[in-house]
Amino acid sequence: MTETPAALREPHHADVSGGWLRPAVFGAMDGLVTNIALIAGVGGGGVSPRNIVLTGTAGLVAGAISMALGEYTSVRSANEQIAAEVAKERRELERNPEGEARELAEIWVARGLPADLARQMAEAVRQNPEQALRVHVQEELGVNPDEQPNPWTAAFSSFLCFSVGALVPLLPYLLGATSLALALAVGGLGLFVAGAVVSRFTNRRWWTGGLRQLLLGAAAAAATYAIGTLIGIQGGL
Repeated sequence: MTETPAALREPHHADVSGGWLRPAVFGAMDGLVTNIALIAGVGGGGVSPRNIVLTGTAGLVAGAISMALGEYTSVRSANEQIAAEVAKERRELERNPEGEARELAEIWVARGLPADLARQMAEAVRQNPEQALRVHVQEELGVNPDEQPNPWTAAFSSFLCFSVGALVPLLPYLLGATSLALALAVGGLGLFVAGAVVSRFTNRRWWTGGLRQLLLGAAAAAATYAIGTLIGIQGGL
């Protein structure tokens, strides 16, 4: 029992512990939806294409920085909390190894293992302090202390993907177009593609994932467009 769970991971499984997929997906979707809705809102208010570009660019930069800082802080805080709990468990194992072994055996018995076998396994685990720590943390806290997400990876993934997502609905304007409908259509296409790509990681049908994201983005854009039309420049603001 010297190899870590990471070393024993079967090669046909995806790496779900690196901390990049969730912030990448969240960042891309948030960037798309945020700027599609923002562009729809100010476009519905009747602002010029130049001001739409200014607004969308500001939304891209501010949103990407905010997402990156939020992801870094969130993942770092979660890792620090886990580290504190691991240190607490280490102290408990040092002070009362027999009691901790009994506790581990009771957990396994509750999951259906025969009592004698559970006690033998717990006693075997206890012989290796580092392995015992990993097993106790995983069984009692439900986390693997060797496979925590990297906060820098999460922050960079979120920043990059938010920026790319937020850029998509701005592209028509940056390329010289002035049509709000075209910008929203390009943004909608981006949402569909992003949802379809994500489905490859989750074994969902690609068109189901794409339509789900498209409908969610369309709902957000419709809401902000209606608000922009009601209280925007055409309303005297």
